[in-house]
Parts: sequence; structure tokens; C-alpha cells
Amino acid sequence: MAALPSPSRDWQMRWYQLVRSMARVQTPGGEEQLLDWLLRPGESRVLAFVNAHAFNLAAESEPFYRSLISADVVVRDGIGVQLLMRLLNQPPGQNLNGTDLIPRLLERANGLGIALFGTREPWLTRAQQVVRERLAPDSACVTLNGFLPLDAYIRLAAQSRPRVIVLGMGMPRQEEVAIALRGALGGPCLIVCGGAILDFLGGKATRAPLWMRRAGLEWAFRLVCEPRRLWHRYVHGNPLFLRRAWAMVQRSIRRGWPAAA
Repeated sequence: MAALPSPSRDWQMRWYQLVRSMARVQTPGGEEQLLDWLLRPGESRVLAFVNAHAFNLAAESEPFYRSLISADVVVRDGIGVQLLMRLLNQPPGQNLNGTDLIPRLLERANGLGIALFGTREPWLTRAQQVVRERLAPDSACVTLNGFLPLDAYIRLAAQSRPRVIVLGMGMPRQEEVAIALRGALGGPCLIVCGGAILDFLGGKATRAPLWMRRAGLEWAFRLVCEPRRLWHRYVHGNPLFLRRAWAMVQRSIRRGWPAAA
């Protein structure tokens, strides 16, 4: 096996900390409790989703890793991370992908202020319409596209004071923006790192058939739909993730870690 690239210092310890930090939801009832807690009044909270792409980015970028590990709740998204955790004798819990979970969060937030920061037109306006007409019809919903300076998001959030902010900017920017927003906002707010969720709500991206989602193959469907944009992430990134996962297993065998969470 070829040597793993080492773009940053001891990426395996970063992966170990991410595995340890992930919230494990074992039952549908536990998922409902998590949704309730996320929307409970309190300090601003950041919800982040970790998939194979996030693990690769965490190995290669210390600033991204620090933003991700600073989130208040980090949950598993995808079959790749499930495989990694099983190889490390860690309970993976339920798969909590944002494309399914975030609309449920927005439904529960009906009546509370909502902000959508991300993607571009016309998909941002279409996503806003879905929120207003179907998910949270009693909520005020403000928007900004995902290509503005950080100050623009902080300014609008301070003015409108939403209780839920969904960031659809993609990794690594949305995680950095989320941590900055949490530090800048004084009141309670749930800040969600949503990836492509606004593109899905706005109709730019299409969900995979249900059987592919249940089989953990939605990534393959997305690759077929957007080969130019996602080729590097999946065709190069997935094998790299598996090589790194195998290196983690070897280190675990030699050193006896990670211990069971």
C-alpha cells in the first residue's frame, strides 16, 4: 500500500477526537430528544454533520478541524463514517444526514424566526418559498446568498435575531461562519451547518431514490448528477478516506486506542 499523504501534523489524533466527540443517537426516540434539545432556549448552539469528506478535510486543514470540533453537537452523516467507527469498535448510532434532519428541525421551528444563508439565486428564493409555504409557514424567514463577507451575515442576524440559522455554504466555510456567528450573537440561536440543503430545498439538487438512500449510496447518485463538481470529493476522496481509515485501525491495534466511548 502506498504511503498516506501527510499534509498536516498527526491527522489521526484529529480523527480520534472527532470520533470521540460525535453524539451517538441510538433510537428514533433519542433523535426526537435531540431535536427538542437543539431548539430549547439557551445560548447559541452550532450543529455540524460529519461525513467522509469532513474527515478528509479535518486531516488536511487544522483551521477547519478546530471549527468542526468547536461545534456544540457533531453527528454522523454517511456510510463511510459508520464503517470507520465500526472498524474502531465504536457504536456508530443512527445516521443523521442533514438533508433529512434539517427539514424536520425547520418544521419544529415553525413560528420562530429563521435565516437561510447560502447558495445563490434563484435557488435561495425557491428554498425560502419552501420554508414559508411548507415547512414553517408561521415563521419570518430572511435570506442572504453564500458568497458575502462574514460581516454581512453577522449584521443581518443581529438585526433579525432568528432562532434558527441554516448555512448552505459547503465545507469548510460554513463551519467557520457558524463559529463566528455563535460568538457574535448574544441571544439563543441554533446555527446549522447544512451543506447542500438549500440546493435541495430550492430544487437545484435532486434526492436519490429511497432505496439508494437506505443503502448508503446517495453519494453515488449525487456523483452521477454532478460529476464535474463532485468527482474529486468522491472518486479521489473516498479511496483516500478508506486508506486513512485502515491506517487508523492499524494504529488502534498497535496502541490500543481509541478506547470505547
